[in-house]
Amino acid sequence: MLETGLFIGGNSVPAQGHATFERRDPVTDIVTTTAAAASIEDAVKAANVAAAAFPGWSCSSPEERSAVLLRAAGILNQRSAEFAAIMADEIGASEVWAQFNCQLAGNILRDAATMTDYLVDTEIPSSHAGVTGLTVRQPAGVVLGIAPWNAPVVLGVRAVAVPLACGNAAVLKASELCPGTHSLIVEIFSEAGLPDGVLNLVTNAPEKAPEIVEALIAHEAVRRVNFTGSTRVGRSVAAHCARYLKPVVLELSGKAPLLVLDDAIIAEAVNAAAFGAFLNQGQICISTERIIVDQSIADEFLQQFAKKMAPLKAGDPRTGNYPLGAMISREAAIRVKTLVEDAVAKGARLVTGFELDDIVMQPALLDGVTPAMRIYSEESFGPVAVVIRVDGVEEAVSVANDSEFGLAAAVFGADTDRALDVARQIDSGICHINGPTVFDEPQMPFGGMKASGYGRFGGDAGVAEFTELRWISIHNKPHEYPI
Repeated sequence: MLETGLFIGGNSVPAQGHATFERRDPVTDIVTTTAAAASIEDAVKAANVAAAAFPGWSCSSPEERSAVLLRAAGILNQRSAEFAAIMADEIGASEVWAQFNCQLAGNILRDAATMTDYLVDTEIPSSHAGVTGLTVRQPAGVVLGIAPWNAPVVLGVRAVAVPLACGNAAVLKASELCPGTHSLIVEIFSEAGLPDGVLNLVTNAPEKAPEIVEALIAHEAVRRVNFTGSTRVGRSVAAHCARYLKPVVLELSGKAPLLVLDDAIIAEAVNAAAFGAFLNQGQICISTERIIVDQSIADEFLQQFAKKMAPLKAGDPRTGNYPLGAMISREAAIRVKTLVEDAVAKGARLVTGFELDDIVMQPALLDGVTPAMRIYSEESFGPVAVVIRVDGVEEAVSVANDSEFGLAAAVFGADTDRALDVARQIDSGICHINGPTVFDEPQMPFGGMKASGYGRFGGDAGVAEFTELRWISIHNKPHEYPI
């Protein structure tokens, strides 16, 4: 069993009153992590310490910040086996998913290391003689990052990497479902030489989450917030940020469509759709939730897809070499089961799969899904490939946009110009042509539209989110004033 404390000021410390909470293995129900359960006072202390560390870190050189981030990337990759073990215990993750997390998180850190010198002054011509105009980009202050459980290393690292690269201090609010995984991230930064207090970790009991989050958002030193998670919780975070006038980046739920046009190379579309629908049991915000297939090729697509699914077995990742792991909870598994049963009861055809053994769900393929079925519009967050048949491009785009969400999408078609035209019509922050919906690069602007949130992680966009842009003017000669 792993025991973790809060991480404040460079040290692992207990919560007030030595309060703790337990995270149980979703498969065995055995306690896997006992974590410190922060009080509001603990959370405020973490933000106070970050505020005290901010001036020093904000004045550090770009080279110093870059070196810390690069060392953290190396240490993270070296300790990937530890992450895999903790992720299996806390969230039932497969080895494939854990290694995917570590590889991408390392790349996020390396990319952030290239951002440290983006805070430059730029001269803008003034319309007044003798006036020099400058735009100055500088660190904002303390950044609060709130990370989820489903891609814990990727999203935990992403919550703080660019903010730290830009010279901010940070507080990482860990997920209650993977406190050990998120604790290890902060430990790695400390090992990499990040000065004490620059990054602090708060873990809390599930029932305390709302008050801890509000206290951190309300803290005077917290100047930026980022949250990755469900739209339901994101609305609450956004409301708190609005109340306290704190800018926030929200990356929320998705219902990603993958469009298979009539000229698509079916084998490639099948591979991408299976990867996107089933990786991490479909528990990714950019998982392929809807496969929209032109009627003229739908039968062939389904035949090939069913064959692709045959070897994709789910199981306890510690008892065998399974490509898929367990669901995060029994409640989640039951919810997905209910969605599938509702679809079948209303006329959908279960092509293959769908066996449920307690918390382990085998991937399923549904054909003939219609708007009358809950799974058409609700985010399933489970290993279910949903096929919706359409006649032509216009209907495909209409169905793709028939969702409250707009995070990721994909379009498959041999004519890339035509596919690009289709991509431009889809309401999503991200769209890939002839690639899977589950695709990420650290330097790209990552974020959604509609109920999938707003703001962007990654690249220049990420730097803009976590810095202040100021206008400073230098007046080189006296003015003549009208009064």
